[in-house]
Amino acid sequence: MAQLMSERLKFELAQELGVSGIVDREGWGGVSARNCGRLVQLAIKRAEEALAEGGEGERR
Repeated sequence: MAQLMSERLKFELAQELGVSGIVDREGWGGVSARNCGRLVQLAIKRAEEALAEGGEGERR
């Protein structure tokens, strides 16, 4: 399966949403579906903002 987001970006988003402690303790499987959805929403928002500024977002 293709990697859509780098681990670094996912962890930055987790920190911003306050779930990085769960990721540290339990891994990504410990993050609730609701919080995973919030992570995706935030990633989309960041990508849209980067495109609006003329950038390409994060490079892998």
